[in-house]
Amino acid sequence: MKKLLILFSSTDGHTKIIAETIAQHLSENYCADIVRIADSQTFPLDHYDLIIIGASIRYGKFKPELYSFIDQHMSLLNSKKSAFFGVNAVARKSAKNTPETNPYMQKFLKKTSWMPQTQGVFGGKIDYPKYQFIDKYMIRFIMWITNGPTDISQSFEFTNWNDVEAFARKLY
Repeated sequence: MKKLLILFSSTDGHTKIIAETIAQHLSENYCADIVRIADSQTFPLDHYDLIIIGASIRYGKFKPELYSFIDQHMSLLNSKKSAFFGVNAVARKSAKNTPETNPYMQKFLKKTSWMPQTQGVFGGKIDYPKYQFIDKYMIRFIMWITNGPTDISQSFEFTNWNDVEAFARKLY
């Protein structure tokens, strides 16, 4: 069976859930390992047939660890079958939920030389009850500005799970 490595960078854990869902969809063809990018230094990346990286946006940016990892492993990533997915609340809007229309994906692709063969963008999750005070009110303010949900007593998931499955199907 082919080997799959899914690396993820997540602030609140939703990107990991998406990574696990992708692995489930690919389980007939791949034996998957799912690893936080920060914990990936000991993994023999060259032993995998497919490498997927998923990362979330917080305050308009991917974590620096994403770019560091890609820079460190650029030649290997470009020589393997690879994919990237971004997770952000902006993707809740139908006009910004594809790799071609999502501003964070476009900025990412311009900032790095890595050219993943498959790209995806998924709506994230706003989990107000889980956030610390500052994050709760900063994110609420951002949602207010962008006409998103602002009820801090609730969680709001924007992930289209059919899109996640379609992304996985492209990787069979």
